[in-house]
Amino acid sequence: MKILVLNCGSSSVKYKLIETEGEKVLAEGGVEKIGMDGCFLKYKDMSTGDKKIEELGKTDHKGAILAIMKNLTDSKTGVLKSFDEIGAVGHRVVHGGEKFSSSVIIDAEVKEMIKQCYDLAPLHNPANITGIEAIEAVLPDVKQVAVFDTAFHQTMPQKAYMYALPYKYYSEDGVRRYGFHGTSHRYVSARAAEFLGRNLNDLKMITCHVGNGGSITAVYHGKSIDTSLGLTPTEGLMMGTRVGDVDPGALIYLMHRHHLSADELQKILNKESGVLGVSEVSSDMRELEAAIKEGNEKAKLALDMYEHRIVKYIGAYAAEMGGVDVIVFTGGVGENQTGLRSNVCRPLAFMGVEIDEEKNAKSRGEEVVVSTPSSKVTVVVIPTDEELMIARDAAALVK
Repeated sequence: MKILVLNCGSSSVKYKLIETEGEKVLAEGGVEKIGMDGCFLKYKDMSTGDKKIEELGKTDHKGAILAIMKNLTDSKTGVLKSFDEIGAVGHRVVHGGEKFSSSVIIDAEVKEMIKQCYDLAPLHNPANITGIEAIEAVLPDVKQVAVFDTAFHQTMPQKAYMYALPYKYYSEDGVRRYGFHGTSHRYVSARAAEFLGRNLNDLKMITCHVGNGGSITAVYHGKSIDTSLGLTPTEGLMMGTRVGDVDPGALIYLMHRHHLSADELQKILNKESGVLGVSEVSSDMRELEAAIKEGNEKAKLALDMYEHRIVKYIGAYAAEMGGVDVIVFTGGVGENQTGLRSNVCRPLAFMGVEIDEEKNAKSRGEEVVVSTPSSKVTVVVIPTDEELMIARDAAALVK
């Protein structure tokens, strides 16, 4: 079955067309700058591997999806003869609140429940609905499936997801930890067990999705029991531009001292903090490492802080589960920054973690064990594939 996977943002639509038999990517690309002048379609020529760009002019999400569909069926660049070849469309939906603990076929009721989560994800869920409705207009007869970032974390116990705020803010406003990157954590935990030839339901695993955004999850016997991201994607790890854990009192102090509005503070926490804010160089790890080699002390401090947070969460989750069998690194940084993996694992020697420095240094973007044979904890790199997970869910539900 051919599944079209869509990730709709406020001004972009990323897509992959996946043949579930053999799990082959047939096409991939995306539309950027939706609603603005200079909107364009970027896609990969699957015959040559070259990236190509097609100018679209100013268009909306429906126009963007029409451009994607036209490209997929184009006589020269396309991989489909007609839209009828698409068996289902799978959507990444960021927030499902407490309403969804698994992927679902989209109908009017599901759409309404996604809309009820707008307040929890104002930048993401409206865009997700826009994409769903655009597909309804373009492909009215094709079934659509919603796969939620938050669903995997719905197995967390109440003691892990509750905040120590007055209970009414949970019961009336839904303020609690929801977690994100759930589709990635679900994929890499299952794939790591499969890759290692072990039973996921027997393992205590810590999955580290580390990139420009990042989160760590404690996966106990296949289920998420705690995760670092919270009500929003600003809690937990230090990220590219997001602040991560911070004393709420410090935010109140800054609001008063600098007369900041809530919107101004939100911009600081989401767009101006993290690695970028501390280093004053970049949110990109490659540029950060280049600055460190030139002797930039702030860049070095930013990287030290970034790694320190990861070590703290791994230690906390190992304690929470009474030990750990497998640590998984994934995400753009986790898969490719060999130095970071080494620096994170070294302080974990007290838990029996032994990194194979030579093997680790040579391993980028591939499935590989980077711990030594004598290590009490297996450390493995598993490139994430959220689109494949979405395609699998969509195919299973439609069938």
